[in-house]
Amino acid sequence: MNKSNTFIQPLLLLAMVVWHLSGAYAAPPVKQPPYSAYLFAYFTGNDKSEEQICFALSKDGYHYQALNNGQPVLSSAAISETGGVRDPHVIRSADGKAFYMVATDMVSANGWSSNRGLVLLKSTDLIHWTSSRVNIQRKYHGQEQLKRVWAPQTIYDDSAKKYLVYFSLQYGNEPDKICYAYANKDFTDLEGEPKQLFYPPDNIACIDGDIVHKGDKYYLFFKTEGSSPGIKIAVSHHLTYGYTLQNPHYVQQTKNPVEGAGTFILNDGSGYILMYDMYTSGRYQFTRTTDFETFTIMDHKVFMNFHPRHGTVMPVTTAEARRLAAHWLLPAEVITSAQHPAIQKFSTVLDTVAQQLTYRVTPGTNLSAFNPQFTAYAGVTITPAGPQDFTKGPVSYTVVTGHKKQTYRISIQ
Repeated sequence: MNKSNTFIQPLLLLAMVVWHLSGAYAAPPVKQPPYSAYLFAYFTGNDKSEEQICFALSKDGYHYQALNNGQPVLSSAAISETGGVRDPHVIRSADGKAFYMVATDMVSANGWSSNRGLVLLKSTDLIHWTSSRVNIQRKYHGQEQLKRVWAPQTIYDDSAKKYLVYFSLQYGNEPDKICYAYANKDFTDLEGEPKQLFYPPDNIACIDGDIVHKGDKYYLFFKTEGSSPGIKIAVSHHLTYGYTLQNPHYVQQTKNPVEGAGTFILNDGSGYILMYDMYTSGRYQFTRTTDFETFTIMDHKVFMNFHPRHGTVMPVTTAEARRLAAHWLLPAEVITSAQHPAIQKFSTVLDTVAQQLTYRVTPGTNLSAFNPQFTAYAGVTITPAGPQDFTKGPVSYTVVTGHKKQTYRISIQ
């Protein structure tokens, strides 16, 4: 036997083991699917019929189309204790296999200090949801003075490996406080006693918390109440404690009353959107930021065919957008979405039975190369694209939303 081979063979075996343990044979990491669209969860008003969860889709983060023809996607009567829900907040699970949504369990007609709980919801497809009700006053001892539970949101705590639900509580004559508790494994209840998350200067009232993890810091957007309400930012290196004001300035770019700060990252990497509900003005304002210090108004880019109240936006994949569009978006909503400035919107005539559509345009418009400029909805395709010759008669367009496919003959007059 060759003694040199006897010595070398164990060394080769040892080298192969070390190579394997070092990851040379490890499977490549699973890449997160790219996000190409956005889901907006919101409610629409202070009437019980409007305190319902609605969804909208966007391809670019600025132009939003209401799903389900603007009607609720869930029944508040079925998921809530009070019969109404407000302030929906939706996130993707840390492993990407589920979605979590929380909302205020409240009917405003009963009074602004009338609710005691929140709703927890879970889904694997964004279409079908299971729900649970959590009444803070009944669940915990010593809650006799609790007057309201507002605007819950969820964030994953990587150190605790749990989902942290934070919300504002108000007791007796005390100011509103932003508190938190962890959700249980099934996301059907809260664990442990609620703890205060943020201790603001001068013990001012704080509501509508919204936490963004950026770099090695947590940014807490919140609304101050009182004589000078508005949105400010507190910052910490820790999720559950240590928040201090970034600076004393308000970040909303309007003098009108605002609430419900919602922050989301843009899919193209160009920054973040801070949006907020201008609840006395009947509209939303979008601002863009890259540093959470300077905010630029983006109102000129925003379009919605609905009037949302306090909601949140979550990036979604192409497959998820297609699934949402297939379930909730009607082809008729797509074919009537033309945005060409020459189109006289109030003169549009749609025959859904004959699948014919007539657009009236400003006299003198060039119809030999006319592009209706249909809204580019996430998860939807419409062909043909670009300018078409309408001087020879109607042009046929085919709309595909998921498994729904319809062809419309469009005339321009």
